[in-house]
Formats: sequence, structure tokens, C-alpha cells
Amino acid sequence: MKPTVNSIRTFVGAKDYKRSREFYKEWGFKEVITSPKMSYFSIDKFGFYLQDYFVKDWIENSMIFLEVEDLKEYWEILKAKNLDQKFEGVKLVEPASFEWGNEGFVYDPSGVLWHVGEFN
Repeated sequence: MKPTVNSIRTFVGAKDYKRSREFYKEWGFKEVITSPKMSYFSIDKFGFYLQDYFVKDWIENSMIFLEVEDLKEYWEILKAKNLDQKFEGVKLVEPASFEWGNEGFVYDPSGVLWHVGEFN
């Protein structure tokens, strides 16, 4: 019998854990506190662990791909949240088209790079 896999969850560090928690909640993730220094953030059935732990080289080289069904619609909702105005260090880079699909970028308050995209 082949075992069932339920999820893959990455661990993401935070330079300022409190501010990063606020950022992800504002983005639309649901938080479940797992310990005083770690929370699980999810949208629907997908998520990641945010840690109160910072290693500059690790964080600044972390990338996560968030696949959405309709990037244009999702991006408009994301832009309306004004995350880049509410949180220092946050940057949104408008979506572009590529041969494989479309993607935009979001830098979180610590420098983690999110690729938000849709495949053709």
C-alpha cells in the first residue's frame, strides 16, 4: 500500500516576528499559534510555519511560490490591502507574462520573496 501525503510545509523565518505575523494576517492568512515562537499560517488547505528566528542569508534567499487560479483577480485584491504602505520593507512587483504563465512578486517584511502566479 502506498502511504498518503497530506501536505508539505516550509519554515519561514522572521526578522521582526510580531510585525511578520501582522503582515501575514493582513494578507489574508489564518494564524494558528503553535508555540511562543512559531505559528502556522494557512489559506484554504495550504500553509507554512513562521518562526521567531532570523538568519539574514537564509531569509534573503527564501522563495515561495503561491499558485492562484486567477492572478489578475488575486493581484487586485492583494494590491487593495496596501501591504506595501502598511509594512516597512514590503514590496509588490506587478505581474508579468512568461511563456509558462504569469507571476508577480511580494517581498515580506523580512525579505522573503513570494512568487504569486498562475500557469497557462
